[in-house]
Amino acid sequence: MVQRPLGERVEGWTPPERPGPQKINGQYVKLELLCAQKHAADLFQAFQGHDDVWDYMPSGPFTSSAQFYRWVSEMTNADEPLFYAIRNLTSGKWEGLASFLRIQPSAGSIEVGYISFSPALQQTTAATEAMFLLMRWTFEAGYRRYEWKCNALNTSSRRAAQRLGFSYEGIFRQATVVKGRNRDTAWFAIIDKEWPALKEAYDFWLSPKNFDQSGQQKERLGNLTGLVRVASDLTL
Repeated sequence: MVQRPLGERVEGWTPPERPGPQKINGQYVKLELLCAQKHAADLFQAFQGHDDVWDYMPSGPFTSSAQFYRWVSEMTNADEPLFYAIRNLTSGKWEGLASFLRIQPSAGSIEVGYISFSPALQQTTAATEAMFLLMRWTFEAGYRRYEWKCNALNTSSRRAAQRLGFSYEGIFRQATVVKGRNRDTAWFAIIDKEWPALKEAYDFWLSPKNFDQSGQQKERLGNLTGLVRVASDLTL
């Protein structure tokens, strides 16, 4: 009998719990499970006038606070995606959303997605830490694979994924239809074996010692995570 190659045996692993901590706290940001009554009004104000935030999302833009409130209520009551509101501790305001989705404890796989940052949150230390906190929860809970998927035309999201340490895995052509338009989907992922080195990179980058008196970073996160990524998106 020919002995064919089999996958690496996974020793001592059990399926992790589903996500759902009420709060996840950091130095620069706080995440809370999304609540329409608590977060919708502030988030609508943060997004108002910035419809481009929703360009690549399956929902939005929202023309009124009532419409946005109804959508947040629907998302709050759904089992998945599991949404978190993001509060920038520097401004004290709720300025963004992110979620866990495609949650598969039996496979040890979970995706971060529906990342919607208002302009006030974009390109801030708080935004980066929000992504780190969700990543940290994922791997500390015992997940083996953490995914990031985005519209292949969304070059900003593809660059962000790589900066954050996700390795490029390719393009799924004609993966779905969103708002009546074709979507090719770019896939990225981090696996548990990469997490210790990425955590060290984040801990260094988020340290106050990495920022000068004006708040400018001394070392770029992408330079640190680039040492961990096993594949890069060479089209960018």
